[in-house]
Amino acid sequence: MAEDYYGILGVAKSAAADEIKKAYRKKAMELHPDRNPGNKEAEEKFKKASRAYEVLRDEQKRKLYDQHGEAAFEQGGPGPGGGRGFKRGADPMDIFNQMFGGGGGGGGSFSDMFNGGSPSGEADENAGEDLRVDIKITLEEAAEGVEKKIPYRKHVACAKCSGSGAEPGAKKSRCVTCGGHGQVIRSQGFFSMRQTCPTCHGQGVSIDKPCRPCSGEGRIIAETSVEVRIPPGVDSGTKLRSSNNGSSGRRGAASGDLYVVTMILDHELFERDGNDLACTIPVKFSVAALGGQINVPKLKGKTLLKVPAGTQGGTVFRLRGEGMPSLRGSSHGDLLVRVDVDVPKKMTDKEKEALKAYATACGDEAAPVSESWRAKFKEFFR
Repeated sequence: MAEDYYGILGVAKSAAADEIKKAYRKKAMELHPDRNPGNKEAEEKFKKASRAYEVLRDEQKRKLYDQHGEAAFEQGGPGPGGGRGFKRGADPMDIFNQMFGGGGGGGGSFSDMFNGGSPSGEADENAGEDLRVDIKITLEEAAEGVEKKIPYRKHVACAKCSGSGAEPGAKKSRCVTCGGHGQVIRSQGFFSMRQTCPTCHGQGVSIDKPCRPCSGEGRIIAETSVEVRIPPGVDSGTKLRSSNNGSSGRRGAASGDLYVVTMILDHELFERDGNDLACTIPVKFSVAALGGQINVPKLKGKTLLKVPAGTQGGTVFRLRGEGMPSLRGSSHGDLLVRVDVDVPKKMTDKEKEALKAYATACGDEAAPVSESWRAKFKEFFR
């Protein structure tokens, strides 16, 4: 059965070249033999993905494939020269190396990619690190949204050298270790891996007089703070990104991001379940038996709840839209009110007499548990 190259990469037939490249990059990283040792199925899928990318990345090959499918690349198939000139058996590792910039050898630069390297040259090894700060907020703040000034420590640009890493008048020259490329290729057995140059740390240049306060890095650690807007609806574990407020990069490279993770403090009245809030209210026996109205607290203000006559302890009433706001929309959760019957621990003589009269009228002494419960478990009372 003919293979669907678009399906193998998980893209639409109308996908742009950038989409195809991105899809292959994801597949190759996932299925590479280095990450799946001994997995023949993954190895076969890796080969198919590489074959699909080899065809679809080339405009001429892609047109022929769209017209004739795989037959376009078989000997004697459609197209100029019966498909000759197209590498039907191209080495998947060669295609991988071309994508990720690996040098020589069969294994490409996969190991370096997963160890934080930048073999494709797209990531800046000198970019600042992302940082994380945890903050505690109240349930009310989570419901309304709030602005918080967050203090933290991070790398900032060195004031003396303005982030250049060089003393005034210092000279820069091409790094002799990497030849100015910022990366070196290390061979390990059959594999070649591209790594950040240990001498210039990816800069490609050497400085004869590094800045003393920052040791030539162009940044120092300092206390700082940032104003962060916490949107309504956040929950414990919600992660918010503040772009470019992470650590400054080395020698003027881009800054990382700051991630703010929220933790909601316990509330005196409410418990939270997603966007719903729940509270428990003890009501007097007379109210539960005869019915009435009770005040129910909300995060802002209060509301009246009608308690029907004969309400049993443990009954839960749902107040629509009185819960937490949704973080990604205009909807609100609900407020769940559980009614418990409040049994008095102390009573006056007058109250006792009244209650005894009620018990006598109801026959509670002869039947201290409800008839419905006794009927349900009647076999235990024979």
